[in-house]
Amino acid sequence: MALEMKVPSPGESITEVEIAQWLVEDGDYVEKDQAIAEVDSDKATLELPAEASGIITLKAEEGDAVAVGQVVCLIDTDAPKPGGDSKKASGDEGSGGDAEKELSNKDKNSADTNEKGDSKTEEPSKSSTPSQSQDSKTYATGTPSPAAKKTLDEKGIDAKDVKGSGRDGRITKEDAVNAQPSMGTPGNGSRGESRSKMSMLRRKVAERLVSVKNETAMLTTFNEVDMSAIFALRDKYKEDFKSKHSVGLGFMSFFTLACVRALEMYPAVNSMIDGKEMITYDFKDISIAVSGPKGLMVPVIRNAENLSFRGVESEVKRLALRARDGQITVDEMTGGTFTITNGGVFGSMLSTPIINPPQSAILGMHNIVERPIVRDGGIAIAPIMYVALSYDHRIIDGKESVGFLVAVKEALENPEELLMNNNVLKALEL
Repeated sequence: MALEMKVPSPGESITEVEIAQWLVEDGDYVEKDQAIAEVDSDKATLELPAEASGIITLKAEEGDAVAVGQVVCLIDTDAPKPGGDSKKASGDEGSGGDAEKELSNKDKNSADTNEKGDSKTEEPSKSSTPSQSQDSKTYATGTPSPAAKKTLDEKGIDAKDVKGSGRDGRITKEDAVNAQPSMGTPGNGSRGESRSKMSMLRRKVAERLVSVKNETAMLTTFNEVDMSAIFALRDKYKEDFKSKHSVGLGFMSFFTLACVRALEMYPAVNSMIDGKEMITYDFKDISIAVSGPKGLMVPVIRNAENLSFRGVESEVKRLALRARDGQITVDEMTGGTFTITNGGVFGSMLSTPIINPPQSAILGMHNIVERPIVRDGGIAIAPIMYVALSYDHRIIDGKESVGFLVAVKEALENPEELLMNNNVLKALEL
């Protein structure tokens, strides 16, 4: 019996996926629950497990976009599992057919020899007659057809830079579609190029980023944070914290809890626009932007207001590992009321992060560099991080945005009082 395997629904809003890679070949024997394919949605890459054991027949190619519920392969559940006997039988059949194959090959070779002989006989007569159609030029040579001219104009390519493959050298639409803009006078080094299809996830991210730029009134405000207090706390307690909780005391827990506190003070930053209404949430679902093997992923820390330093660090580690290993689910990336992104891990000093829609604000962390600052009337060297808040000015005014970022700065520069309630051991659960 042939079992039809259909594309399961990865999430409510997803209606189409793309076959990123087949992990088996057509005709392979697969076991039940074996991963047979990787499928890309606009949110994540997921594995497709076999629903039964049997011989698989593929019904879609890599790169194909398939609708949720569409049949992508068949599994013959009645087919026997390959074993030693079947291999032996196939070997005997193969040896029995060798004579026929050899005979047919001989016939084919003799036919090829005759054809080659005929072609050699005709070749001198061809070469003796010059090809006037290739050498001569007419009024049509280099002239694009109307459709080709339109395509070339859209691509900004001059017709004289395109060699026509049509009759008498006319430029066809196919020539125009395949034409590439000039890269200038070639140099002496290698000038190759390669093309690869963007994954559905990458295309969706690109689409959303352009949409945000076009549909929001996005502004960015900046500030700087003296990280000395956090450095001192980490140096003093990170070993005890890791030995007890099996997770490191990083910067993300401080920033997450500082944002939770600031969102309480400025609820407009924790809001979204829905038509003509503004929705303000009383919970804080913090999205954390991480770089995965398939591109940018933004898993969500649910109800971050209820988490301690240990809880935040554990959740960040869990989500980051799942994203890195390609095991993150659509549900784990759905929702979020505010986003934190850390370009500092790649060495970024300053940036203007783009809002993660439909959210209204995003905090950008950056690298930490020792810089001279004024402290108590004197010059001191301190670890400084520049922070940026991009926000939708349609619902967040300058007062709220600047106030929010100042509140984050204050909490990070005085974490013992504002984030730990003057009880470090209790806050770190030591």
